Amino acid sequence: MSLEFYNGKKVFVTGHTGFKGSWLSLWLMQLGATVKGYALEPYTPNDHFYVCGLQNEMESQFADVRDLKALKASLTDFQPDVVFHLAAQPLVRLSYSQPIETFGTNVMGTCHIMKLVSELDSVQSFVNVTSDKCYENKELGRAFVETDPMGGRDPYSASKGCSELVFHSFYESFLKEKNMIASSGRAGNVIGGGDWCKDRIMTDAFSSIRDKNSLKVRSPHAIRPWQHVLEPLSGYLVLGTEKLRDLSGQGWNFGPKEDSHVPVSTLIQTLFDYYGEGIWEDVSEEKHLHEAVKLHLNIEKAETQLGWKPALNLQETIGWTARWYKSFFNEGFSAAKNISLEQIDEYTKRFQQN
Repeated sequence: MSLEFYNGKKVFVTGHTGFKGSWLSLWLMQLGATVKGYALEPYTPNDHFYVCGLQNEMESQFADVRDLKALKASLTDFQPDVVFHLAAQPLVRLSYSQPIETFGTNVMGTCHIMKLVSELDSVQSFVNVTSDKCYENKELGRAFVETDPMGGRDPYSASKGCSELVFHSFYESFLKEKNMIASSGRAGNVIGGGDWCKDRIMTDAFSSIRDKNSLKVRSPHAIRPWQHVLEPLSGYLVLGTEKLRDLSGQGWNFGPKEDSHVPVSTLIQTLFDYYGEGIWEDVSEEKHLHEAVKLHLNIEKAETQLGWKPALNLQETIGWTARWYKSFFNEGFSAAKNISLEQIDEYTKRFQQN
């Protein structure tokens, strides 16, 4: 599968300083795109954006998607061909303490970018990125399909369901008549190098290794569809291409191979085995903030209609992640960009063979 579409394109990425956004920006530049990012500053000096030196290789603006005036000026100045919207408040637990901020960023942020995209003649395609948590989860034990209803018990999940509704509304009301390529991508839990965001399992795991502490696991029995960060990004990249001309206005699930749907405890133990050190302990609480026990996306639509499929199994996903962090801890910033590019190159080869 080819991604030649992006060679020479001007691509605007909201949330480019985040985990997914920084990997996407680096990949787009490797594909020959000129990239501009719009986002809040990274969480830490060790975030993937900084350690890969992206602040020196792409146009980057630190600003809030809730600031409509600033966002409009940034888009108008750049005149992008393609827009990827990844900017979000990405944490379930934080959404309980900051519900207004979560809805403001995840819902009104989507409104802002879609309104501006609908008014900008340069834009050929738009990709909205949400989450597997956008679906109403009744814990039925089956995989979600794209036609399932949107929902969300916690503020984060509800805000992602709302973002999907905003996308559909703006597409039908404004983008469809412009014949713009527009899609929404939904993916589950991603892991990979350079993620230091609070309350993320990889952040906690590698922080425990670095600090020689035992990792305290809050929900060891929760099952998630673990996938390397490059897996859903490859799906988002497909959504932005001409391939979607006749499939525009739809939502798409991107998930890993079946062997990757495992409990948190399995992920952690396998990770520590790969890394060669690390211990964890179960600190499950009887009373805690609600989080879904199992999330599973049906990816048949992407496989059959897009020709997209995951390229890595669980062992490879964990191995690539462990290797990234080990290189970073042993060699520092100089290794971060090199191993990121190596993994992008290797993944691209596999992806093109699909």
